[in-house]
Amino acid sequence: MSRLETATLAGGCFWCTEAVFQRLRGVTSVVSGYAASQVPNPSYQAVCSGRTGAAEAIQVTYDPDVISYDTLLDVFWHLHDPTTLNRQGNDVGTQYRSSIFYQNEDERKVAEASKAALDKSGAYKHPAVTEIVPFTNFYSAEQYHQNYYNDNRSQGYCAMIIDPKIKKLLKNYQSELKVEA
Repeated sequence: MSRLETATLAGGCFWCTEAVFQRLRGVTSVVSGYAASQVPNPSYQAVCSGRTGAAEAIQVTYDPDVISYDTLLDVFWHLHDPTTLNRQGNDVGTQYRSSIFYQNEDERKVAEASKAALDKSGAYKHPAVTEIVPFTNFYSAEQYHQNYYNDNRSQGYCAMIIDPKIKKLLKNYQSELKVEA
């Protein structure tokens, strides 16, 4: 196994992005949490208040020999709406912003090129407003937020909001999915 790498992405509610990225081959772990917080170790309530500057985000640990950073970004672009500022659907606030937190210059270049290609593709009516910014910090969210979809599939939010994202993933990224044992 090669050296594992980490990607930090924010695309609205972390329950949604966590559920999607957990299903990708080469992904060894996904942690829901808060990125770019101005307050150390913020709580969910503090983040929801909008006073921490944090975004709901996921930290994805992956094997770059199995799945590339570019592929992770392709999934990211197509499984949330990167054209809406500080919102995803009915989830509104800066904590729901679309962000890529790059770890190094190579990641920044890949992210910028990927965003430009997305805008050029016409996949969305409007250009992406996703911020591409240096990684500063990431704090794990409370335990009840971890593995949320897998533990709460019958909950209304999961059925209404996350299930369609999973179905889209299954349809459009078949070759990138983990093989279920």
